[in-house]
Amino acid sequence: MPEKKYVPSLVAFSIFMGVMVYVFMTLALYHSTIISPVIVGSQLAIPFGILASAVILGENISPKKWLLIFSAFIGIIIIFFDPKLVDNFLGLFFASLMALSFALAQVYSRRLRDLDVSLTNAFTGLFGFTILLIVSHFIEGNTISNIVLINLNSWILISYQAIVVSLGAHLLMFYLYKFYTVGQIFPSYSLFPIFGIALTFLIFGEVPTILFLVGGIIVISSVFLLHKIR
Repeated sequence: MPEKKYVPSLVAFSIFMGVMVYVFMTLALYHSTIISPVIVGSQLAIPFGILASAVILGENISPKKWLLIFSAFIGIIIIFFDPKLVDNFLGLFFASLMALSFALAQVYSRRLRDLDVSLTNAFTGLFGFTILLIVSHFIEGNTISNIVLINLNSWILISYQAIVVSLGAHLLMFYLYKFYTVGQIFPSYSLFPIFGIALTFLIFGEVPTILFLVGGIIVISSVFLLHKIR
């Protein structure tokens, strides 16, 4: 078990990362007919993360960073005007809440950098599983029956999420927080939409509109430049 001084941050991290991120991600996908805007909307995690690191951790934000953070939000606003998003505004809203939750989780993880990475991940998984199981029972009901009815293809996707994303990518990201600040690491997350948008085109055949491309380029460019500023 971790020392008492780590418990408040560990609990906060587990709630944001193990519960809120997945709840809002699921709601974002459920209320979206196309995936690309959700992917770009999730990039708000980066400016949110830098802002939260300034408020919670006292990390410095230069005027150039403020400008780029503002620019990233402008890019998201441009995407909002895309006609294809008429039925996807709610999905983009939940994607923004997911981004905020993810950003707060990463900031709190900086306070846990002295803990073993596997302990942090295990505590988050157990905490998230317990809370989501209880919430599912009261909101959806028949939780155990629903789990039993999950088919093989769904279990394969769940296993991919658990092993590759949670155990692999997150462990590596949390490990980096032992040596670098949130402001240095978080902007590297900008590679996510590049791969994500490419995959939505290849798998789902989603063709980005001009407004989406303009807004997406502004967001990704702003995030990339945030990474360059020390």
